[in-house]
Amino acid sequence: MEAPLLHLALVGTPNSGKTSLFNALTGSRQKVANYPGVTVERKEGFFVTPLGRQVSVVDLPGTYSLRGRSPDEEITRDFVLGKASGETLPDLVLCVADSTNLRLTIRLLLELKRTGRPMILVLNMFDIASRRGITVDVERLAKELGVPVVTSIAVRKGGTADLLKLTDEISAALAAEPVENSWRALGVSELRATQREADRIIADCVSLPARPDTWTARIDAIVLHPVGGLIVLALILFVMFQAVFAWAQPAMELLKSGFDSLGELVQATLPDGLLQSFLQNGVISGVGSVIVFLPQIILIFLFILLLEDFGYMARAAFLMDRIMGGAGLHGRAFIPLLSSFACAIPGIMATRVIDNKRDRLTTILIAPLMTCSARIPVYTLIISAFIPAKDVWGFINLQGLVMFGLYAAGIVSALVVSFVIKFFMLRDFVPAPFMLELPDYKMPRLKSIVIGIYTRAKMFLQRAGTTIFSMMVLIWFLASFPQPPAGATGPAIEFSLAAMIGKALEPLLAPVGFNWQIAVALIPGMAAREVAVAALGTVYAIEGGNEAVEQIGQVLATKWSLATALSMLAWYIFAPQCASTLAVIRRETGSWAWMGATFAYMLVLAYAASLVTYNVAVALGAG
Repeated sequence: MEAPLLHLALVGTPNSGKTSLFNALTGSRQKVANYPGVTVERKEGFFVTPLGRQVSVVDLPGTYSLRGRSPDEEITRDFVLGKASGETLPDLVLCVADSTNLRLTIRLLLELKRTGRPMILVLNMFDIASRRGITVDVERLAKELGVPVVTSIAVRKGGTADLLKLTDEISAALAAEPVENSWRALGVSELRATQREADRIIADCVSLPARPDTWTARIDAIVLHPVGGLIVLALILFVMFQAVFAWAQPAMELLKSGFDSLGELVQATLPDGLLQSFLQNGVISGVGSVIVFLPQIILIFLFILLLEDFGYMARAAFLMDRIMGGAGLHGRAFIPLLSSFACAIPGIMATRVIDNKRDRLTTILIAPLMTCSARIPVYTLIISAFIPAKDVWGFINLQGLVMFGLYAAGIVSALVVSFVIKFFMLRDFVPAPFMLELPDYKMPRLKSIVIGIYTRAKMFLQRAGTTIFSMMVLIWFLASFPQPPAGATGPAIEFSLAAMIGKALEPLLAPVGFNWQIAVALIPGMAAREVAVAALGTVYAIEGGNEAVEQIGQVLATKWSLATALSMLAWYIFAPQCASTLAVIRRETGSWAWMGATFAYMLVLAYAASLVTYNVAVALGAG
């Protein structure tokens, strides 16, 4: 008879290498969802032990305790206690520790022991600890804690062999009488006693080198300097946006050529008619115009993942605390806001690490102002069409400089909105002190970077294949029907439903320089910002007849004025055009009102910014 599925829970403090261990155990056998009722990400993977036991492992959110002060801690606590809705009580808990910094994990483990769950302490990054002269008496530590202890090097092949072997041994004995669950929320005095016990155990079992590692201190002297650190941060962001244009261009050109060739093949193979129009103008011009920006999005994720793995993100949060504090933001808001550069949805989800509800709410409200990857196709399309591809001062790419300015505008606007919220709504609120653990620097590991990029690229392509494709089918239908009457002159789209809708909205958008084609693109763009690019590709491809638009940027350069292009950029700095983000705001705040308030203030800012930008540009002769 086959043994039942073994359920494991992976628990640990942030920066303990827990996710690296999860990736090492499961590889690509993972699925990502959300816990019921909340937007906290749920990562589950599967693997087989050396003896053939099928195992399911859940990577729980990083936490320092089970007190439930934040949604992350609540999820971990309820999961381990078997109280999480729709979840199975774990058969075995793997408590993952950073071997170079055991203090907080030992305290967490002492708290976990009270749950009565069978447990293994995994001393991860054991090789790094050894190189630094840190010696851990594993046998004595296991005796002191009363749980099995195993060493691990999650980032190396074979580095989890001992853990897998021990898992087999423990799973064979799980039928024994379970330990009683005596967990309860601890008071302050009990927490202090637990920490003293953890310190005693570490003093007995861990030997530190006479001369501690100084590389971290040397680097921190630069990157945490009040002035020098800000310069380093600005340079990192500047290089990142320069690279988005310079490094991604060859891959983008290759993708463009591929879609152009595919469009020509469809045109040459199929006769003129609705099917050819749908495939060429709806699918290829629409979806293809978004997918070509995949290299740039991968580069953004690459930089963010490298900085996270290296250990710089926490330093950046610490560095920005004083600046953000002046705008009414807590230092912990920096990492959620930085995550929002990739996508506002995980950025908003990441606010769960902020304990104070008012700090968390403010961060949620401004996270959509960060320049997410969905804006990159819009920005790149317009910048490429209207900004010359040349260097200034001999080494700075002008297009990259404009992109950097757009990102900076999003950051500044977020700080201003936060300050306004603080001044009018939270004037008497005194923020809690900012305490943050700074992890040691580590060389980024190729495997974890590749898995991270693969996961995010897959999500982007799935989005292109579902949301964007669905919107393009709708746009193509609206732009193709009804057919023009017999003897009609001019583009067929002029007689379509899309033109009727766009022209009805045109009077509202004319003051900001938008024509009816832009109005048509903005409507499906509510589903996702990048859909606007696909919609423009479809609208202008159909308007051009069967001679599909090969380079949508070239068409915009001839049909739009510079003032309209600048107005469009200003619009997308603020535009609340992402239904998924709005849905997450409602779920995270538990309020339709806060979702509506976010949509309203961003829409007002978008219209006002575009109105000012367009009229100033026209006054300067760019109209």
